[in-house]
Amino acid sequence: MGHGHHHGHDHSHGHHHEHGDASQSLPPALDMSVPDEELTPNQLSRRGMLRRTGLLGAGLAASSVLAGAATGATPAFADAKTGRSGTWNGDFLWLAGDHHIHTQYSSDAKYRVVDHVRHANGNGLDWMVITDHGSEQHAKIGVEKVNPDIVAARDEIEDTLVFQGLEWNIPAAEHGTVFVHPGDNEVAVLKEFENSFDGAVKGATDNTPANEALAIAGLNFLADAVDQRRVRDALFLANHPARKGLDSPHEIRAWRDAQPTIAVGMEGAPGHQATGIRAPQGPGSGRGGYDNSPSAQSWGGYPLDSYRTWGGFDWMTSTVGGLWDSLLAEGKPWWITANSDSHNVYADNAVRGPGSDFNANGKYNDPVYGGALNLTDGDFWPGQYSRTHVGAVSFSYRAVMDGIRDGRVWVDHGGLISGLNARLKAGGEEQTLGGMLRIRRGDKVDLIMEIDLANGPNWAQFVPTLARVDVIQGDVTGRASDKDAFAAPNTKVVTSFEVNQSMGSVRLRWSLGRVDRPLYVRLRGTDGNRSAVGLNGAAVDPHGPAIDVVGDADPWRDLWFYTNPIWVLPA
Repeated sequence: MGHGHHHGHDHSHGHHHEHGDASQSLPPALDMSVPDEELTPNQLSRRGMLRRTGLLGAGLAASSVLAGAATGATPAFADAKTGRSGTWNGDFLWLAGDHHIHTQYSSDAKYRVVDHVRHANGNGLDWMVITDHGSEQHAKIGVEKVNPDIVAARDEIEDTLVFQGLEWNIPAAEHGTVFVHPGDNEVAVLKEFENSFDGAVKGATDNTPANEALAIAGLNFLADAVDQRRVRDALFLANHPARKGLDSPHEIRAWRDAQPTIAVGMEGAPGHQATGIRAPQGPGSGRGGYDNSPSAQSWGGYPLDSYRTWGGFDWMTSTVGGLWDSLLAEGKPWWITANSDSHNVYADNAVRGPGSDFNANGKYNDPVYGGALNLTDGDFWPGQYSRTHVGAVSFSYRAVMDGIRDGRVWVDHGGLISGLNARLKAGGEEQTLGGMLRIRRGDKVDLIMEIDLANGPNWAQFVPTLARVDVIQGDVTGRASDKDAFAAPNTKVVTSFEVNQSMGSVRLRWSLGRVDRPLYVRLRGTDGNRSAVGLNGAAVDPHGPAIDVVGDADPWRDLWFYTNPIWVLPA
């Protein structure tokens, strides 16, 4: 293969968690050139899980690597190649992950770091971010205390990349994930950031211009930390943006415009996906924790519909021609992700360690197992339900961050599909998710979609079936004159494909025709169990996701995938 790794149990593998940026080969559990007998017990266990769920073997889904258009068959892991960043000249390595996870260092959670990492690894995740809540206790002692646990987990589970971050209480707004590239200063930078710019620590949660300016100052601090090489990289993603109506359109635009290489996107779908399971089998509340009403701090322009999820996705993302599309119509990147927001796992039997004093220690004692199943908890383990798939050029921290920043991302719930390769093609030029295809005005452009269907059971022990794929297209109309605009009137579903098979891969093609104006396309797919006419009418979205009913929204009966956009820019 020529990947340059050494087979064996030492830590000299090319994929070991070094803090450098050298290209790294595949994790040994996924690299079929490494025999079973040369794997550690943990690696062998993970390979067994992937085999049982059909994720190893021939085919696109098996490799999680997208093949170039010219290749007839998709290579398996042993033959995986990497491409150059920002071009489609080979195969990207698609790495599944989760950027929103809480541990015993959060006041409303309980698990150890290693518990989450082991579950994430067992569920097939390649990367994850530990994001304990910003708070006075966390700012004083939690940032330092959690770091040795993260470092130990990196060493123990070598084929899952573990970032340290935090959940930022954004001044004047909601929450967000902030994380940095591992390195000598990861703790110092996160600690200074939290103490200086966290809304809860600074008493800056109210919706005021001064607090909005403090949020921008926080993003500027992260950019300066990268520029000064205190950390190699940093990213910010807004979490559950419509949950309480706190993230106004002008704030989102301000974050993006102030530091477009730091503030890169938002959760397209929140965590807490089990919260809508009907009582007494589940919590019986709002799916994703979206069961709120407007408050005095909410932005007044949002409709009541925005306080609920739609097919498990945030209203900003799920509404065709809505807020997300209004951002994309400016021609500027703003990406979506999906994650667990895991605090307390549904149907788990752990409780917080007895004798805990969080206020004094900044953490709870290690959880104790063996009690009754917690059917009122609403979270899933990382990778158990939600996955964010990032197109990376190598198995490394830097490559994951670059892939997120470049928008090479698609997300799914419940293992609806196993792999996705979407690209726009004009002549010999191609661009994949997050890319910008530059053409001559009037060139013919085609959208090519290769989708690997689910090839194994998910956690709920059924094999999902993809029923339909929608192509959503919108015009790029330029910078919004109204910073609080949240509509894109020229965006709509332009075609849909019924998927009439339950196994293998499907290849779909849609011609955009001869393109004479800047535009973008994005994809959405569903199991077809719950659909409704979109909020902007049937001419815009004839069969989009339905609003999730509070108290009766089983996440396993309503599965969707979404992709980030690809732009076409005629010269």
